[in-house]
Amino acid sequence: MADVDKWVYSAIIKDHFMKPRGFLLGEPKEGEFDSYGEVGSLACGDIIKVWIKVDKETDKIKDFKWQTWGCATAIASASAFAEMIMKNNGMKVEEAMNIKPKDIADYLGGLPARKFHCSILADKAFKKAVENYRKAHA
Repeated sequence: MADVDKWVYSAIIKDHFMKPRGFLLGEPKEGEFDSYGEVGSLACGDIIKVWIKVDKETDKIKDFKWQTWGCATAIASASAFAEMIMKNNGMKVEEAMNIKPKDIADYLGGLPARKFHCSILADKAFKKAVENYRKAHA
């Protein structure tokens, strides 16, 4: 394991890396989620997968889980995004769609410029899951 005490990242990034929120261990059960989104490439180094469960009556996100193959900031970005969305028992889909990568980075106390793409991946994976959800429930 990396010596995280010597990292230049914020304490918030370190906390989300060491204690990720919303991480899905293993594969989801059949019907557990309403939609799934994935972005990134192993060739580039980072992949983020997002699963969402939506209350069809209220359009509120009831569950948000993720997995990533990537660096500490990819893990922290996905974790922070999950925490942001699931605060107060979940946001409405439209409200969550308004979260921008910069909002994720700011929530984490900032990201180095060369790591900002991790917040973009978390945002894009979520938007892909919402797009897939809307197609399936149109």
